[in-house]
Amino acid sequence: MADLLVEHHGVPVLVCAADGPPVATEQDALDQLIGGAFYRTDIVAVPVERLDAGFFDLRTGLAGAIMQKFVNYRVRLVVVGDLSRHLGESSALRDLVRESNEGRHIWFLPDLDALAARLAPAGEAPDRASAKPSGG
Repeated sequence: MADLLVEHHGVPVLVCAADGPPVATEQDALDQLIGGAFYRTDIVAVPVERLDAGFFDLRTGLAGAIMQKFVNYRVRLVVVGDLSRHLGESSALRDLVRESNEGRHIWFLPDLDALAARLAPAGEAPDRASAKPSGG
């Protein structure tokens, strides 16, 4: 499956394919995620499956480095999927997820419907995304 550019409440979102190349380094994040979003959107939704296990082990520094790249390039990162296994292994990761979800730049959400709900204007119901292949 190819990455898709979808729209939620008028906000374009690059939804990365779960079966795409793994994101295991900062350079992978720049090339595959941030580069894929440039000039099209400022939100990238990445399935948990795409992220190397080191991302969820905060001792590696990978999550911090990747998240900092997103902030530096003013692109919002949304990690989408089931984090329960990783959260069960690390209280520091639980804290990071909770704090990130309180902000505007990095979110950890269970699915794309939760993302649509976060992007909905106050008082408006989540929409069904319109999707088209991104070609990348």
